[in-house]
Amino acid sequence: MSQKEKQVQWIIREAPKGWENLVPEGMPRILGRLLAQRGIGEEDVERFLRPRLAELTDPFEIPEIDLAVERVFNAIDNDEHVCIYGDYDVDGVSSIAVLRTTLEAYGLKPYSFIPRRSSEGYGLSGGGLERCLVECGKPDLLVAVDCGTVSNEAIADLKIKGVDTVVVDHHEIGPDGRPDCVALVNPKASRDPREYLCAAGVVFKLVHALLKQRPIEGFDLKSVLDLVAVATISDIVPLIAENRLLVRHGLRILENSSRPGLRALLKLTGTEGRLSSADIGFRIGPRLNAAGRMDRPEQALATLMTGCDIEATDLADELENFNKSRQQLEQAIFAEALAMLKESENDPVIVVGSRSWHAGVVGIVASRLMRMYHKPVFVISIDENGVGKGSGRSITGISLVEAIGACRDDLISGGGHHMAAGLSIHEDSVDAFREGFINFVKETCGQKDLSAKVHVDAEVNLGDLSLDFLASYELLQPFGSCNPQPIFMARNVWLTEPPRRLKNNHLRLFLRQGYDERDAIFFGGGANELPDPPWDITFTVDRNVFRGRVSVQISLQNVRASSSQDEGL
Repeated sequence: MSQKEKQVQWIIREAPKGWENLVPEGMPRILGRLLAQRGIGEEDVERFLRPRLAELTDPFEIPEIDLAVERVFNAIDNDEHVCIYGDYDVDGVSSIAVLRTTLEAYGLKPYSFIPRRSSEGYGLSGGGLERCLVECGKPDLLVAVDCGTVSNEAIADLKIKGVDTVVVDHHEIGPDGRPDCVALVNPKASRDPREYLCAAGVVFKLVHALLKQRPIEGFDLKSVLDLVAVATISDIVPLIAENRLLVRHGLRILENSSRPGLRALLKLTGTEGRLSSADIGFRIGPRLNAAGRMDRPEQALATLMTGCDIEATDLADELENFNKSRQQLEQAIFAEALAMLKESENDPVIVVGSRSWHAGVVGIVASRLMRMYHKPVFVISIDENGVGKGSGRSITGISLVEAIGACRDDLISGGGHHMAAGLSIHEDSVDAFREGFINFVKETCGQKDLSAKVHVDAEVNLGDLSLDFLASYELLQPFGSCNPQPIFMARNVWLTEPPRRLKNNHLRLFLRQGYDERDAIFFGGGANELPDPPWDITFTVDRNVFRGRVSVQISLQNVRASSSQDEGL
């Protein structure tokens, strides 16, 4: 077994008291335990397992959405020049697609604009707005989606130019307060209960408000839920309340999507049929994101908006090529970063940077390093002027926001979330920042246990994993942030034959526990030195469909020598 696996602590979560009362009639008892662990009370079980669109809240409850509706209808009625300005990630591109689809249904022909990540940066940047006004012309109304909340200066400049701005966003409000826009539709800025929504979710609420006030014959609000689901999953926002509802129904619509671009991506990635949040998070989302990472975000938007099957296939192929290029860049940077770490393996943090690294993929590399070493990480791309843009990922117990605050004297700027953040830094300050980051971790964490842990939701027997179990278990979906996929544990598991090595170091395993046998996959398991059976294993469970045959897919997460070897026969 690898050193990494030896350091992982296995912790079985306790079952909250009264969990037996949550077991739905005719369903496995373990479902009650999993519901209780997710904080679901008896009165909420049915709503959680079978969320209904009728439970959507009134969109006009969100502050300033009425002002946005009024301004948009004014633009529609007067056939104004409108531009939708969005971010280059999946959430931003999907937000543009949702709003543009709706405005076109009202008869308006809005422009859309997405800045380039490497040269123009995020949001209403100077470079982005300058190119926007050249390519799209000066609009009467600019709707900023997935950005704009902290763009006070840019919005003030637009107002001087005679451009009204409506902001539809989900980011935290900045230290300068509310921008001087016609409407700021942002649950976080107004501390609205729906602050868990991603930008596409907030745009959906705006569209709902528009249609509620002025319905369009033949236009169904549900028709944009596939886009909202893709954005919500890809942006890793909490899958709770309305997010859970939007994703659950959006995935079902996506399975038979009317959008040729999404159908082409599903076919390309082999994810046709019943979809899960994992299919979007690991297959569809990364390909849409790859366009923005490679400075071609307009291709992702074109894929979502095209009405032509032939063009959709070509665009999907182009996104696939972007994704392959992204993967190659990522692998090269990852290998270089590993080489840099040989002399600093004992440091409690990782800070690496280079002038040869592409800014669009440093966040992915940071995530890989964080998982591999279980340390907080910043990976920095430095431009020809010696200015670095870094992306950080952290582990539970270490806040990157607080770390950036403690090291602000060594930075140009920085911010984000506790577990994921970004920064700008001069090249000659990187070493000082690394030392400051190390000192921050040592001073704030002390003797705190920061070792890697796997939290097991329940111990099961392989024989429990039947198709009937799967049907009930899938009602817990969609899985994601705040509703993680359950991790199960089984003891004293044997192999019926040697593992089969697949590509990319994956292993196919044939497991036996007592008289019960199950196939399993261990992604990346070939990189580990596995102990001799019998094993204790942790794993997740999914639906697998192969040539029309449905089976239970076991995906191993961790393997250790069994603690009860005498019970193996």
